[in-house]
Amino acid sequence: MNYILGISAFYHDSAACLIRDGEIVAAAQEERFTRKKHDPGFPSRAVTYCLSEGGIALGDLRYIVFYDKPLVKFERLLETYLAFAPKGLQSFVAAMPVWLKEKLLLRNLLAKEFMALVPGMKQSELPQLLFGEHHESHAASAFYPSPYEKAVVLCMDGVGEWATTSAWLGEGHTLTPLWEIPFPHSLGLLYSAFTYYTGFKVNSGEYKVMGLAPYGEPKYVKAIYEHLLDLKPDGTFRLNMDYFNYCTGLTMTGDKFNDVFGGPPRKAESKLTQREMDLARSIQEVTEEVMLRVTKTLHRETGVEYLCMAGGVALNCVGNGRILREGPFKGLWIQPAAGDAGGAIGAALTAWHQYEEQPRRTDGTDQMKGSYLGPKHSNAEIEQFLKQADAPYEVLDDQVLFDRVAKDLADGKVVGWLQGRMEFGPRSLGGRSILGDARNTKMQSVMNLKIKHRESFRPFAPSVLRERVSDFFELDTESPYMLLVAPVQEKRRLPLPAEQAGLWGIELLNISRSDIPAVTHLDYSARIQTVHESTNPRYYRLLKAFEAHTGYPVLVNTSFNVRGEPIVCTPEDAYRCFMRTEMDVLVLENCVLYKTQQKALVNDTNWQQEFELD
Repeated sequence: MNYILGISAFYHDSAACLIRDGEIVAAAQEERFTRKKHDPGFPSRAVTYCLSEGGIALGDLRYIVFYDKPLVKFERLLETYLAFAPKGLQSFVAAMPVWLKEKLLLRNLLAKEFMALVPGMKQSELPQLLFGEHHESHAASAFYPSPYEKAVVLCMDGVGEWATTSAWLGEGHTLTPLWEIPFPHSLGLLYSAFTYYTGFKVNSGEYKVMGLAPYGEPKYVKAIYEHLLDLKPDGTFRLNMDYFNYCTGLTMTGDKFNDVFGGPPRKAESKLTQREMDLARSIQEVTEEVMLRVTKTLHRETGVEYLCMAGGVALNCVGNGRILREGPFKGLWIQPAAGDAGGAIGAALTAWHQYEEQPRRTDGTDQMKGSYLGPKHSNAEIEQFLKQADAPYEVLDDQVLFDRVAKDLADGKVVGWLQGRMEFGPRSLGGRSILGDARNTKMQSVMNLKIKHRESFRPFAPSVLRERVSDFFELDTESPYMLLVAPVQEKRRLPLPAEQAGLWGIELLNISRSDIPAVTHLDYSARIQTVHESTNPRYYRLLKAFEAHTGYPVLVNTSFNVRGEPIVCTPEDAYRCFMRTEMDVLVLENCVLYKTQQKALVNDTNWQQEFELD
């Protein structure tokens, strides 16, 4: 058997992925183990997990593949500073020490990190180290696990080495580049500029902008086209760099940007105003227009009927939904870990299919296994931990468990749910989730403020049985990775009461929009996860049990974490999150805990050291 390890690291969302003869065995992000959100460091714990899951040692690997080429990225950095000189000196001085000390010597740094995992290993004993190209890793992560024999692939992100947008043709085991748009012209960085300007954190707050957009009006769309973006009919574009600062400075936007949009950027954590909502709506509409134009052009130029997507922009599920509804393609498949973490998968698969020239097996289903590729924990391990923690719990067999939890959810309780393998990517998909009743009119505000400790406007996603999705939403296809937004069915919508017709923006937050109000956004849309018995039978059984009690096979599903923390990985992570919030019930495999029965959490700051699974 041939094993290949792919890794992404040293920017953000470091991750590792192990494949065996072209099959994905395991994948995980380093942040889940270190508890540092978007951890950019070498993914030592993720690598250790992947090797353990595969039952192999480091020396058993055929290749280790890094997801991009640092020397080419350094070339872009130098050329950019030279092009804009003498501006950018401060940024140049800040960046150079790290590059000269570490990133230019990345091969040696990686060798050192891998040898540290196996004391006594010599560099000559390491597997061969290969370097992929950033957008090729994205493209490979989208095409090779997809269900399609032939597809056009679109990658859109901030920037890789040079490319910010690239198109590829995938056929069999080959990926052929078609064209690219180079840095600094980037749709991802344009969106990030507005993320920065509206007071959110770049590389992690973009989804907040997307969630804020329905509360605003698109009043700045014209200004974006007039000043910032030259968009062509075919979807290609150029940015006017006079308005941006990311090439030479330490911020995303500059004074000219401020002049166009009415003042300086919003300060983080300050009050959101209608301006931020209108800005969010405007950049969201522009982004969707670019995505639609580019994908229509790809279909026209290639004649290929299926589209795959990756890169950070592919996490814009509103845009994805429009491509599916309004675009010309018969099918759309998006890599669930579309950002840099997914580059680890693409790097490994590129080596297998292109370097080794191995054939690709397709059976009409995707090869991501529901994205359940992380660690799992047995009931015995969980009970050992709970006894150590002196946490009252009971163990229920499956039939009793699903019925009990369904009743608790129907009674308005919020449930922490840890089952099976952890998800790979930014979404909780029923492996590490916080669940609630989608019919409950108070569930969104309760979860946001009391459980997630985050902004009240943030929407929640529904999990729905695949076979019932079209009963609730205007969608009749699979959406297992929560990457498509679709409208709620007309018959389920509630009209806005006459006395509230004059409200706008955040004032509309607590008005029920449908008979599943906790997951219906202001514009009657929802970000949908379809649940499949084949990939997550336990979550599927819970939804069936909830349907039996309520007639609704729909639950609120949000990530099992609080604001500023990664999604939980282990039972102790889950228990700590449970005890720090106002969750009512915690389900760890077959072990059930009720908040009313728990003792106060002691030594919280030293929790990770005090309680660890063997």
